[in-house]
Amino acid sequence: MIKVLFICYGNICRSPMAEFVLKHMARGRDDLYIASAATSTEEIGNGVHYGTAEICRRKGIPNPGHRAVRMTRADYDKYDYIIGMDEMNIRHILRITGGDPEGKIYKLLDFTSRGGDIADPWYTGDFETTYRDVYEGCEGLMEKLSAAK
Repeated sequence: MIKVLFICYGNICRSPMAEFVLKHMARGRDDLYIASAATSTEEIGNGVHYGTAEICRRKGIPNPGHRAVRMTRADYDKYDYIIGMDEMNIRHILRITGGDPEGKIYKLLDFTSRGGDIADPWYTGDFETTYRDVYEGCEGLMEKLSAAK
């Protein structure tokens, strides 16, 4: 079983969007476990942002019953891939984990040819661009995971 954990600041916009998109892409595969979490405590227990829920609905991607949780140090040992959305997320992940000795921590767009950060739609209001970037990153990740199969 390959375990993937998506991370963003609050776990209500980008990381659950990535979780839902990759789960949708991975339909029928029982060798993947996919989840998401936050680096902060601000949104713990809250559902997804309405913008994330709406774009997923429009794209036909299920997003049932998500509640924000915070990443823990133990997640480093539990997951094979820990994937942040931007450089700030990576810094926070490294602070929580105490480092990345096994090379498990990535940014989602590392799985594309362009790299970079995925903008936080909480601030930009642009869920369409965030979705496009998340989808592209998940496609690249899915290719990597399929090659490892």
